[in-house]
Amino acid sequence: MCEEAADEIAALSAIYCGKDEFELLEDSADKGFMFRVNLLVQETPVTFLFYLPPKYPQCLPSISVSSEDLSRHQCKSIKERMMEKAVELQPDPMVHELLSWFLENSSVFVIVPSTAQTQNGQSTWVALLHLDHMRAKTKYIKTIEKFTSELQLTGRLFVGRIIFILLQGVKENIKEYLHLQKTAKVDVDSSGKRCKERMMTVLCESPLSDSLKQLPTFEVKECTTLEDLREEFQAIGFMKMYEEFVPSLL
Repeated sequence: MCEEAADEIAALSAIYCGKDEFELLEDSADKGFMFRVNLLVQETPVTFLFYLPPKYPQCLPSISVSSEDLSRHQCKSIKERMMEKAVELQPDPMVHELLSWFLENSSVFVIVPSTAQTQNGQSTWVALLHLDHMRAKTKYIKTIEKFTSELQLTGRLFVGRIIFILLQGVKENIKEYLHLQKTAKVDVDSSGKRCKERMMTVLCESPLSDSLKQLPTFEVKECTTLEDLREEFQAIGFMKMYEEFVPSLL
């Protein structure tokens, strides 16, 4: 076993020294190292199982991600992103760097449970909108991102064959967004002239229930297929909303 790997194991056990944070499962010159790291991120427990082959770090580690509070899709996404990062870090020892990277970017993967209140004490609302089309797609998306940023709204823009906007925030700010979406020139018509949105449908608008999670950011998600769209709703814990409103529009 490479001395670099042994040194990294020693460093990891010192860094993650809290109760049950680090557990060495196998230490073999022939088979390599296997160990578990348990992290608590935004009150969400996430477990990482690493296997370091004998030729590590020249060979990439194997990584398994699990959590009772995250979906399989979310765990798979974390693993895939970490493996992409591992390729960038090769051939240096990388496990500590990978865990640090995950902690720094955890808000992308781990959704903060809703408290039904925003920081200023006002109730959080959620709205789901349907857009018929986007002709000037790039400019339209930038306009939506500008509106949500200015109004401190979080959520998702799902762009694909069917277009949905999921918004979360203070009720008054969602109302203002709807006003801007309908009155500002956000797209172009068939002749290329700037025009207002006249084919937007508000599918739902209500207080955020305790069964839904509050999203920390507003993100654009490209959904090439309907399965991609379903998985994105599932990843953020909004399958009930998906099942209630999306199938009728397919």
